[in-house]
Amino acid sequence: MTPFISSKNAVRLAAAMYAVLWLALAIHPFSRADWALENVLVLALLGLLFGVRRWFRFSNASLLLILLFLALHTIGSHYTYAQVPYDKWWQSLTGHTLNSVLGWERNNYDRVVHFSYGLLLAYPIREFFLRIVEVRGFWAYFLPLDFTLSTSALYELIEWAAATLFGGDLGINYLGTQGDIWDAHKDMGLAALGALAAILITAALNKWLERDIAWEWSQKMKKQ
Repeated sequence: MTPFISSKNAVRLAAAMYAVLWLALAIHPFSRADWALENVLVLALLGLLFGVRRWFRFSNASLLLILLFLALHTIGSHYTYAQVPYDKWWQSLTGHTLNSVLGWERNNYDRVVHFSYGLLLAYPIREFFLRIVEVRGFWAYFLPLDFTLSTSALYELIEWAAATLFGGDLGINYLGTQGDIWDAHKDMGLAALGALAAILITAALNKWLERDIAWEWSQKMKKQ
């Protein structure tokens, strides 16, 4: 029986929805300068994916995970991460603020997205290592975790450099520490925790299925 929507069509639909979201949130962002800074890396990533599409293609599952992460980032870039009004959204639905339910004392949208960076992108990163480096066994699970943590550290350095270079409100909005001196450390830790969760879930599924779907995908792509 033909599925209602194929995985390929799901990716196309998700990409179209992301494009609509990006265009809508590009209109009157909280800070145009901060929005522009936040979207530099997004455009670079999309340009890279488009540029290498003939030599390397992620699976549909990985593309959906990447698009979901980019959607979360797009929301953050529209409001600036420290100003995303998730508390008001939650209160309008439930009558209670999410911060009061979870015991948070600050706007933690940035924390959620850093965790999501590891949780959502560790699998696509693993596909890359399986295909390009052809790692197997322990290294096929460790390297995505290592890459996630190293790129998180690199991003924190980029944030620090940009905040130092631009200064003022733009630097504060882009850095988004909200007065927490351990902000960068917590962000990197959450990204690593998200990646660890994704890798453990992947390993458990591979053991349960007695097959490695990502490895099978990499081998299929090599034959094309």
